[in-house]
Amino acid sequence: MPRIALMTVGCKVNQYETEVLAELFRARGYEIVSPDGEADVCLLNSCTVTSTGDQKTRQLLRRMKKKNPGAIGVLTGCYPQAFPEAAAEIMEADIVTGELARAKIPELVEQIRKTGQRIVDIPAHQRGEAFESMQVTGLGNRTRAYVKIEDGCERYCSYCIIPKARGPVRSKPLADIERELMALAQSGYKEVVLVGINLSSYGKEVGLRLIDAVRLACMVPGIKRVRLGSLEPELLSDEDIAEMATFPNFCPQFHLALQSGCDRTLRSMNRHYDTAEYERIVDAIRKAFPLPAITTDILVGFPGETEEDFAASAAFAEKIGFARVHVFPYSRRDGTPAAARPEQLSEQEKSARSRAMIAVTDRTRIAFLEKMVGRVEKVLIESTKTPLGYEGYTANYTPVVVQCGEEMVGRIVPVRLTSRVDNRCLGEVLSPDEV
Repeated sequence: MPRIALMTVGCKVNQYETEVLAELFRARGYEIVSPDGEADVCLLNSCTVTSTGDQKTRQLLRRMKKKNPGAIGVLTGCYPQAFPEAAAEIMEADIVTGELARAKIPELVEQIRKTGQRIVDIPAHQRGEAFESMQVTGLGNRTRAYVKIEDGCERYCSYCIIPKARGPVRSKPLADIERELMALAQSGYKEVVLVGINLSSYGKEVGLRLIDAVRLACMVPGIKRVRLGSLEPELLSDEDIAEMATFPNFCPQFHLALQSGCDRTLRSMNRHYDTAEYERIVDAIRKAFPLPAITTDILVGFPGETEEDFAASAAFAEKIGFARVHVFPYSRRDGTPAAARPEQLSEQEKSARSRAMIAVTDRTRIAFLEKMVGRVEKVLIESTKTPLGYEGYTANYTPVVVQCGEEMVGRIVPVRLTSRVDNRCLGEVLSPDEV
């Protein structure tokens, strides 16, 4: 039986697509092995959000091929799609493809076995292209399943290469979403996370909206939790928020991509909202849901960001009171307008601002967790075991550690949150019966 090792760099969408590839190869009789194992094919699904990601892609593929020098190397994903010439020069890759040749990869592997000829096949994105038909039936030992329902982005933020890598917005048909969710429910998954490159734009090209997919997902028998991936805040209407709050299995965790809490910087980034609109949306969510988690990403050190701009951004983050924040320094991305700007900040200044922003958002994180202490929440027990017990998550994605046996993994049970320890809560199971 031939063996394939698959590795993913990047977001939840990439992870989903790697699982799709695993199932395609499994259907052809391949054994899926660890990226560190011995393999006949080494496949890397790449990210290209930052130039650091490109470097990591090259290093990982070379490491995989060094361990398996006779294996067929496959490079796919966002990096080849955005930078086909550079990707084609990575000679450790015997096959180089982008986003649109993914379904052909098993055939390309068989082709290279027969001919021995290197393959570079990177079709370009086209306006009007359809959503790639794809479905997963399971995701290893995970207790939640990610379901990709949207691809592409047309926002053109000044720092981002993703519109070039992912192409125009296209959406998975509702019937396909329903079919996939029903199969996952039958496989025992209790929670699904709807994800996309620009999830908020779901359905825009076919007269649908994200709420249509949410409504469908919440109605699938056996799916006890529906969670959303990252959202563009201004595309979330008050009416949609109000409807989401009517579904008992909708998880009140909203990852609203902020990027900066300074209006001048937001304009420079070509974001499509200001801080007043962002705050209004957060207020609408908090009125509709009891203690929702508002999480976000914040970029610091953007070209031209002054000390006053950074101070405004930090103050806004503290004002919103985020439950969790991913803080990252600006990374110059070739091919974007921001990369060509002269007012680039030093790495030292970007690192200092990252530390300062993390200090602010750590305080808001702790304040949110302290509010959770004393509450009784439904917790999905995960397979991760820590010295303090098994880890699980509430509906608003608060991490909770409980003392329980392995038989509890995969159940959603009532838990009283008793205390906070670092960036999570401790809890005690009130009943082993699933709720």
